[in-house]
Amino acid sequence: MPSLKAIRNRITSVKNTRKITRAIKLVSTAKLRRAQDALIAARPYASAITRVVSELSAVAGTDAHKLFDERPLVKAAIVVVTSDRGQAGAFNANVVKAVERYAANELSGATEVSLRIIGRKGNQYFARRRATVTSFDLAPTGVTALEVARETANRVINDFTSGKVDRVFVAYNEFKSAISQVTRVKQLLPVVPEKVTALTTTAPAGYAAAAEAPSDFLYEPGKQELLHRLVPLYVQVQLYRAALESIAAFFAAQMTAMENATKNAGEMVAKLTLSYNRARQASITKELLEIIGGAEALKG
Repeated sequence: MPSLKAIRNRITSVKNTRKITRAIKLVSTAKLRRAQDALIAARPYASAITRVVSELSAVAGTDAHKLFDERPLVKAAIVVVTSDRGQAGAFNANVVKAVERYAANELSGATEVSLRIIGRKGNQYFARRRATVTSFDLAPTGVTALEVARETANRVINDFTSGKVDRVFVAYNEFKSAISQVTRVKQLLPVVPEKVTALTTTAPAGYAAAAEAPSDFLYEPGKQELLHRLVPLYVQVQLYRAALESIAAFFAAQMTAMENATKNAGEMVAKLTLSYNRARQASITKELLEIIGGAEALKG
């Protein structure tokens, strides 16, 4: 059985750890609220630009822009969005495992799969496995997310238009709730426009018909020029949204992990305290027995 001093030291250590995990949880909770606000603000814009690009491609044709070009899969690239720090459970492990599975299954026909990594944890993982890492950037924050998305979008667009890669994907954790994140791997390039449908079944008849038949609209400037400006912006917005989703998902995962760690530390303190009390009681009982034994010996 450990000594009383060893148990006391262990209790002190676990209590200090509990203070740290509780503090990290409070910080991540506060940052999660801000990350959620930024994500909620960006989602309508991302949905709107997706719809505009889809409508324009429906009337102009998918051959109207070079980022719509479908080519045989020979080389592929994956933008991997992870974090710079840990203490978030399986947050980073889920992304890197999803990338490995996707490369081994869906991209098995490709001769080369290169990675553009965002986040120190992802870079550390794939560097140890000698993967083909084309670029590395630190994980995005609320301040740097837009700049990181812009730079990454320019890189992958140049790679695609120059023929260096035939497909570009993005892998990230999508924020669902404070206790739920889903790992996504989505195609970024070539851009696949969504099908244009009526907005709602309760919309006015003329408005719904316009949504189903966008060819009736007049575009100023022309459709080609609009696509030339909007499609690269669409790619950037998709990466920006992925960055914001990853930021919010990271703080949610960290908050949950630290909450569990704090709870486990509390349970461990309770068990150690019980062990300490038992050991202390045993020590006192032993001393009493020795005293009683000595007194009885003196009587005899």
